Amino acid sequence: MRKITVRDFFKLKEAGEPITMVTAYDYVSAKISDEAGVESILVGDSLSMVIQGNDTTLPCSIEEMIYHTKLVKRGVKNAFLIADMPFLSYQVNESEGIRNAGLLLKAGAEAVKLEGGREVADLVKKLSCFGIPVMGHIGMTPQHVHSFGGYRLQAKTEESKKRIIEDAKILEEAGVFSIVLEMVPVEVAREITESVSVATIGIGAGPFCDGQVLVFHDLLGFYPDFRPSFAKAYRELYREGVEGIRDFISEVKGKKFPDEGHSFKSK
Repeated sequence: MRKITVRDFFKLKEAGEPITMVTAYDYVSAKISDEAGVESILVGDSLSMVIQGNDTTLPCSIEEMIYHTKLVKRGVKNAFLIADMPFLSYQVNESEGIRNAGLLLKAGAEAVKLEGGREVADLVKKLSCFGIPVMGHIGMTPQHVHSFGGYRLQAKTEESKKRIIEDAKILEEAGVFSIVLEMVPVEVAREITESVSVATIGIGAGPFCDGQVLVFHDLLGFYPDFRPSFAKAYRELYREGVEGIRDFISEVKGKKFPDEGHSFKSK
């Protein structure tokens, strides 16, 4: 597989070929995803929940995102690498947002992802001017979880539907190369996808987006605490892991491990 670049998002949309994206947080998950052949890997601030055990993405810092981006980069050869800009890394002021985006690129990312629509359009323009590709993210934006009152379906009313479609067009005009649509009705995601020239990546947004993203731990069944209804588990590795460790405990207690094949002898 050849190296994927930002240009491929436009080519794949134009060709009608769905784009695949996996959210990964470390070297091994990135290496597995890359070897499997996904076009893009996202270092998500959801590591706050999946890796650190927090209730929301809000505690994640820019320093932690830089650290995990470095880890993921080491496992990636072909996929296009995107890093989330965490809460308060770009909302305070434009200069700080530009600097933090640049630090993520220095850590190995090839693009950054921002949550929000019209409110981040000016920053998107500036980042694009400085050569930093930007992915948008609208719909259920996890950094707004408290103002939404939880992780809830968005764009349910005509007014909110109109606003999210406008936001997608504003982001497109500002210079994003792609937009994540999270937890929006199928018909809204379809209308956005058909009305913008940039690729849409769905997560809980139905089958009509230009691509789909799932968290590594969700799609392989590694994360038992919470599984969104839209996340399909293609394996149940958490359960297999528990059984594997139980087998280890049993063999140690029964003095079956280590055996001759897993021990050293002096010559």
